[in-house]
Amino acid sequence: MKFSALSLGLMAGAAIAAPTPTVDGPADIANVAKRASITDTPGGYASQNGGTTGGSGGTTTTVSTYAQFTAAVAGTAKKVVVVSGPITQTADQVKVGSNTSIIGKSSSVVFTGFGLLVKSASNVIIRNVAIAKVLADNGDAIGVQLSNNVWIDHVDISSDQSHDKDYYDGLLDLTHAADYVTISNSYIHDHWKASLVGHSDSNSAEDTGHLRVTYANNYWKNINSRGPSIRFGTGHIYNNYYDTVSDGINTRDGAQVLVEANTFVGSKKPLYSTDSGYAVAKGNDFGTGANEALAGTLTSVPYSYTTIAASAVKAAVVGSAGNTLSF
Repeated sequence: MKFSALSLGLMAGAAIAAPTPTVDGPADIANVAKRASITDTPGGYASQNGGTTGGSGGTTTTVSTYAQFTAAVAGTAKKVVVVSGPITQTADQVKVGSNTSIIGKSSSVVFTGFGLLVKSASNVIIRNVAIAKVLADNGDAIGVQLSNNVWIDHVDISSDQSHDKDYYDGLLDLTHAADYVTISNSYIHDHWKASLVGHSDSNSAEDTGHLRVTYANNYWKNINSRGPSIRFGTGHIYNNYYDTVSDGINTRDGAQVLVEANTFVGSKKPLYSTDSGYAVAKGNDFGTGANEALAGTLTSVPYSYTTIAASAVKAAVVGSAGNTLSF
């Protein structure tokens, strides 16, 4: 089966509708919500290694409070946790157990002040939630560590740039040999250091051979750096739209990245290498920037996909990325 760039993450009949106007916050996109199914499955690297189904086939619980949510996502039994509305709590990341699907019922679902941690787990799906303003002391908005087969789809993650760059931590960090991860159809915005794959130059023994990740159809806006930054791993980045992202894709420490049909507007360094990271770039629009990465060897990936032209990415992604679904 082919996964088109317009349908990744919207498999079960929830096709992306016609392009919609640019929106800037979770509350503004409720009127363009698209129907999706709890049984949808991902493309990209999360489709490999046996695939990612989350809690499909298990119990379904609807929650509306922080206490209900933390209890519902714990443990390894198959479970679908549907969140019915916004939850605000200044707290450490909530640990998510294996075989779990977290589903925001509508675009009203915003977690403010706390994030999610997938650690030492597998087979996790996080869809259609917004996460905002998680303080650095409380961790990343979404963190994946020592975990495999994770699909993060249609999320809206942000903070602000009015505070110091270390006031918040990362928006979406994949570390400690995280593997087989797909990040799709998401709105990643208003942050200093957005997405890190591989946390340290000295962690090659643990990370090498892991950190396989796909970033597809995402909207990155008002980001200073890490769009993403990849150490040691294998990245496939296609059909993303970058608006005012100063330092975009940084391939580092032996990473191999395939970068296809992305569009950059206002980026100083859309694609570049640090410490012998490598990239193959095809069909991108780098705007006023340029490809400064060392030439890599990653020319194919082990799953089917289809890209659209870089010139069509803005219309396809802006207004559709983020928590724009309804269940």
